[in-house]
Amino acid sequence: MACLHDHSCEDNDCSSNWSLYKHIDLPKVSALNEAVPGSAKSVFKPWEHRLNSSEEHLESNEGDPELLVYIPFTSDVKIKSIAIIGGTDGTSPSKMRAFINRDGIDFSDAQNMQAVQEWDLVENLNGLLEFQTRYAKFQSVASITLHFPDNFGGDTSQIHYIGFKGEATQLKRDVVATIVYELMPNPSDHKTKAESGGGFSQVE
Repeated sequence: MACLHDHSCEDNDCSSNWSLYKHIDLPKVSALNEAVPGSAKSVFKPWEHRLNSSEEHLESNEGDPELLVYIPFTSDVKIKSIAIIGGTDGTSPSKMRAFINRDGIDFSDAQNMQAVQEWDLVENLNGLLEFQTRYAKFQSVASITLHFPDNFGGDTSQIHYIGFKGEATQLKRDVVATIVYELMPNPSDHKTKAESGGGFSQVE
């Protein structure tokens, strides 16, 4: 299901406030079959810059349109929709498959695993479409892997923008882990007054 932007974005939660761009762990983004190593990072940009196609883009190796993009987040997120802006002349991806919280997936894994959701894409050169997720299945997303198995007939696949809309938790995962640890009592952390010399201990 796609969201057509023929409405007021401010009234329909389509503004940049809902963009998850700032929660992407950009240095750890990676892709398989990218013609230029590291170019996958270039397709993640602020919502308002999504149509800037003059910058570097992600392209597959010639004669092989398949792409696999791994995107980790700095905090757990809930993903409501995904926007994909591809290239011209048949180079836009024609299908997208999503895997959640699965690190290290390769093409063989992607082809044999059941995706959380699949979409038949359309050419979205103007960034007017967002593909809705089955929201209940896209909760507590620490990472997402997007598989683009084919395109609209081009020798390569090109992606100029990938955007996520949704919500992020306020706490980073490592902070949550620390809180859980602190809630588990450790006898050595709770000495008696006589043992500690009186007073209160300060938790750093």
